Amino acid sequence: MPKRPPVASRPSASDHALERAGLALQMQRPDEAERIAADVLRANRGNIVAATILGRALLMQNRAGEAIAPLERAARRGDDPAVETLLAAALATAGRRDEALDQLRKTTARRPAFPPAFLEHAGQLANIGKLDEAIALLESGVALTPDAIDLQKHLALLLLKRNDRARARTLFLQALAMAPGRPDVLAGLAQVMLLDGEYAAAAETYRRVLALRPDDAMARADLGRCLLEMGERDAGEASIRTATGGRPHMVGRAIASLAASSHGRFFLRPSAATKFLRGS
Repeated sequence: MPKRPPVASRPSASDHALERAGLALQMQRPDEAERIAADVLRANRGNIVAATILGRALLMQNRAGEAIAPLERAARRGDDPAVETLLAAALATAGRRDEALDQLRKTTARRPAFPPAFLEHAGQLANIGKLDEAIALLESGVALTPDAIDLQKHLALLLLKRNDRARARTLFLQALAMAPGRPDVLAGLAQVMLLDGEYAAAAETYRRVLALRPDDAMARADLGRCLLEMGERDAGEASIRTATGGRPHMVGRAIASLAASSHGRFFLRPSAATKFLRGS
């Protein structure tokens, strides 16, 4: 008699609950996700998915200290690099940097390599001024996972901080070859072009970014700087004004863009710069 195919198990009540919790996270409702995940954990303390969602929800609410305990329990129950990486993020945010780095050293030593762990590890190293270590770590990550576009992009951005524009350009171009049209990679390439004085090419690349991400204020401000350098003063200033509209955090970047350009403006008083950016 032929064997019957195995019957797929039906999703449990906790599975449905965790689907709702995951959706709540996506919809930026971390309090709801926290409540649902905590309920599931009370019924099953070993549910790693629930612990992960709870940890993310608490981090989104700036409660990193509370996220550590459930994530530590989940990390002890299984060899899950995603849980370990999230735990390291919580430890670092809670001020326990050395413990976070210890955890990340273990996680990035895993094989197969887990790219998000390399990103978190490099980010934490860069934050404490260990730029060369961060670059070396990402180089090893790229060697292990050459198709990990995010690793290539972040390595290129760190190389830009070291002013290694040639290598950064190569990495951005390689990433674009694998994922044509990715706006974050395009923006990185445009930044290299801007720094290398290729203003027309950079402006065209920033326009491609803005076609994909119209609300990208940084790209719009940098487009304005390119236009200023090309002598298109009115268009450049208009682009920079648009980038700062309703975004107080962009004012400093806008003033710097205006001052850095050979066709820009210099303001003696911040109030004069603010007035100019408002168009008044």
